[in-house]
Amino acid sequence: MVRMTSRDPVIHTVPIGDLRPTQLTIGLIEVEHRRRAWREAKGKEREEMLVEHVVPAVLGPKQRHYMIDHHHLVRALHEENAKGVFVQVLHDYSRLPKSEFWIVLDQHGWVHTYNAEGVRVGFDAMPKHIAKLEDDPYRSLAGAVRRAGGFAKDATPYVEFMWASFFRSRVAKGDIAGDFEGAVDDALKLARGGDADYLPGWCGPSRK
Repeated sequence: MVRMTSRDPVIHTVPIGDLRPTQLTIGLIEVEHRRRAWREAKGKEREEMLVEHVVPAVLGPKQRHYMIDHHHLVRALHEENAKGVFVQVLHDYSRLPKSEFWIVLDQHGWVHTYNAEGVRVGFDAMPKHIAKLEDDPYRSLAGAVRRAGGFAKDATPYVEFMWASFFRSRVAKGDIAGDFEGAVDDALKLARGGDADYLPGWCGPSRK
């Protein structure tokens, strides 16, 4: 999660189609969770939701906005035919060549180049539109486990993906597809076990 400060630039509106992703995958079950919240919100509630979830971004080559958080919400809003989101530009790297731009983002921990199989790939694989992000069911599993109290929120970049990687070798993908709630129950037990104690937000028994 990216933290905002009082020194950040002014918030402005950017069309969803103009936002560039900085990760390859999302969890589609997580997206559906946010779509339901949007559909249930009415009028002013929707505006408040957008204000509470301002999208942090950096300016890259050709003055394009690269979002560095809230990919699931932006994908949900895109699928609900919303036109734009509130964006706060944290840094202007538009003068950098594309190759240097991605390296800078990587050094800040603002880009996640792991595909749906959990394998790291090159920067050139990054999609250019939020609709092109692929589904990683383990990211949905990690999000559900966090909401269920399996691990705490943490400022570490891409913490849910770290947990997704942990679950990837321990929970069968077929179990997630066939019985998501059962997979969440199994993952909750794993999250609170000692094997996960190296992960950010771990809430297991006290270490001895």
